[in-house]
Amino acid sequence: MAAQNTEIAVGGVVLAAALGFAIYMGQASGFAARSDGYDLTASFRSIEGVTVGTDVRLAGVKIGTVTGIDLNPETFRADARLTVQDNIILPDDTAVVISSEGLLGGNFVEILPGGSPFNLEEGDEIEDTQGAVSLISLLLKFVSGSGE
Repeated sequence: MAAQNTEIAVGGVVLAAALGFAIYMGQASGFAARSDGYDLTASFRSIEGVTVGTDVRLAGVKIGTVTGIDLNPETFRADARLTVQDNIILPDDTAVVISSEGLLGGNFVEILPGGSPFNLEEGDEIEDTQGAVSLISLLLKFVSGSGE
């Protein structure tokens, strides 16, 4: 009888750990329920290193995530959908830049707010964008000596 109770207890612990891990993975991969926020769009020449779920940061603080990336067949640019927290009100002259966390770190989307008295609304497009800078192409330019 004691062995059966021990087996049930161990099974319950394993089941609880598996459930906790599944919940954690769902949140980490972006499959969790959508948090409060509003959607914005931005079009980039290059969005290298950014995927769905990538952080959107303002002053180094995460304020949202990338919720979608599509190739625009007319402009051949990458159109990104960003969700930003409701309590963050951005001016309509805000800029968006793909930044790197460091030499070997990943990329994130950085918000650079402007000074306009008018604000972005749900579904608006951020016009001022700067795509990812390829570290390899910069190194090749430096090594080849072409400063152009």
